[in-house]
Amino acid sequence: MKRDVRILLLGEAQVGKTSLILSLVGEEFPEEVPPRAEEITIPADVTPEKVPTHIVDSSEAEQTVEELQDEIHKANVVCVVYDVSEEATIEKIRTKWIPLVNGGTERGPRVPIILVGNKSDLRPGSSMEAVLPIMSQFPEIETCVECSAKNLRNISELFYYAQKAVLHPTAPLYDPETKQLRPVCTQALTRIFRLSDQDLDQALSDEELNAFQKSCFGHPLAPQALEDVKMVVRKNVAGGVRDDRLTLDGFLFLNTLFIQRGRHETTWTILRRFGYGDTLELSTDYLFPLLHVPPGCSTELNHFGYQFVQKVFEKHDQDHDGTLSPAELQGLFSVFPAPPWGPQLLCTVRTEAGRLPLHGYLCQWTLVTYLDVQRCLEHLGYLGYPTLCKQDSQAHAITGGPLPSRWPGPNPPWQPLTLACPCHPLTVTREKTLDQEKGQTQRNVLLCKVVGARGVGKSAFLQAFLGRGLGHQDTRELCQEPAVYTIDTVQVNGQEKYLILCEVDADSLLATAPDATCDIACLMFDGSDPRSFALCASVYKRHYMDGQIPCLFISSKADLPEGVSLPGLSPTEFCRRHRLPAPTPFSCVGPAESSRAVFTRLATMATFPWTPGAWGAAHHLLLAPGDTGGCWDRCCCYSQLLTLQGPGEEPMRPWGPAL
Repeated sequence: MKRDVRILLLGEAQVGKTSLILSLVGEEFPEEVPPRAEEITIPADVTPEKVPTHIVDSSEAEQTVEELQDEIHKANVVCVVYDVSEEATIEKIRTKWIPLVNGGTERGPRVPIILVGNKSDLRPGSSMEAVLPIMSQFPEIETCVECSAKNLRNISELFYYAQKAVLHPTAPLYDPETKQLRPVCTQALTRIFRLSDQDLDQALSDEELNAFQKSCFGHPLAPQALEDVKMVVRKNVAGGVRDDRLTLDGFLFLNTLFIQRGRHETTWTILRRFGYGDTLELSTDYLFPLLHVPPGCSTELNHFGYQFVQKVFEKHDQDHDGTLSPAELQGLFSVFPAPPWGPQLLCTVRTEAGRLPLHGYLCQWTLVTYLDVQRCLEHLGYLGYPTLCKQDSQAHAITGGPLPSRWPGPNPPWQPLTLACPCHPLTVTREKTLDQEKGQTQRNVLLCKVVGARGVGKSAFLQAFLGRGLGHQDTRELCQEPAVYTIDTVQVNGQEKYLILCEVDADSLLATAPDATCDIACLMFDGSDPRSFALCASVYKRHYMDGQIPCLFISSKADLPEGVSLPGLSPTEFCRRHRLPAPTPFSCVGPAESSRAVFTRLATMATFPWTPGAWGAAHHLLLAPGDTGGCWDRCCCYSQLLTLQGPGEEPMRPWGPAL
């Protein structure tokens, strides 16, 4: 909605344009009238719509045609004033003033026009009979008001209707020639109806109608008012009410009726409450509310967000089988301009025979929130989060705020983290370097980059994370193109964490200025082809050796015979020299669940990012002389170090034999 309104008065000389302005301001008819009034501004607090209003006078005697055109260009609405007692001024509306205002805009938006019949005190009766044909000819005419500057009749109403024509225009909503809602308005109202239809029975019950009414107008309808509304619909629309519930046809009819009766502000209130702007598109402010994410921080859904998206899932799971079929998923996407998730969804999260279970659905929301928070905000906006959850914006659903007693997503972190005002839930996770300094992260979502040469099995590794081995049916049928990301949950010391695997070609990380940032790097080489290790070693030396990101080497294709070692350090010797865990063998052949331990290990290392520099700090903690009170802390620290060792590995102890 516009933040201010600019009203221009046009018309023949002596019709009373200046008198109308002065009568409004002075609340009395002026004894002396200047040729042209100065521009005046009415403050927001004294206007019905609480919007500052600028009123501009015009005079052909004092302004050139170019100056008048400039004022018309700046105006939001034009009041064409005529003298009800002079028919010649009425005819000039058609032949002169409307062509001057909108003559060059045969296509596209036109400036709304209010016809103002002044000097009604000089003529008995009404001039509407002469004006109606003009109103029918020019659809940009919003309404006609007869008034008297001398008697102060309808002066305030005149400027109210002018303001209303700008803030609540008819043209985007309604086609006066066909007497129907415009397609874009119908589309917007249909989306609103679907969002309000909580049980998806294609009709609004009294409870749903009252929830909608309260959301848009602040209060529910009285029981009798509800019955009156449905009675009007029954009389005018076949099928508008079904089983005492309002259907979509009835909902559209009511909005058409509001507009036809001059109450289009009612429809605009509904549209704006659900995020629509003046062009009947969801506004940028609605879809992309301001959310500042400092460098090194990530974004996660909080419990409000998880509760909302889970309710959306349950709403569309019509057969209550705990999964969304393709048809049910299409119904969920019906409030979007296009499906937000593509076919790769089925290769990115866990599925059940081509259907999306709740677990996979929540994983997908978590992935989108982490990778592209603006896209997540947009999706929540299309689903009506601000309106249905009674919040200022969907940024309320991004991590932060007090923790509930029952967490609907992953288990809550050990303590809530707030970077903004403690009472405001708009926060993001702690900066990564703080996690690395403390050796522990409070994040619920962790990113692992799986780096390796082509052909080492990165794609198979990502699918194995979802329980799909090389021979898995879903892998063959659903994943025609490899997914760049997969996401699932893993347990880390009794806490559920989301782990994102991202496939990265090692060659790209050796290119110029790559993005190697992650919570843990998984460096994969083919155990049957030692040459593939050299590329991983180069990536490690270039991006991770001097940093604080934990790394784990994975020897893939462990079911194949080990290749002949090349001259130089073997993978095991390389890891020992760089104080890294020994390479972990991995195979995609056989049950994928049997390899689950490697993913738990990756998540654990990401949760407790011990680096070579941190080993010294752990050494100091465990050997603090004379410190007996910190025994428990030292034991906890040691237990976390041991969790990072692979099965059968000798523990990497940060102390010497002297302990």
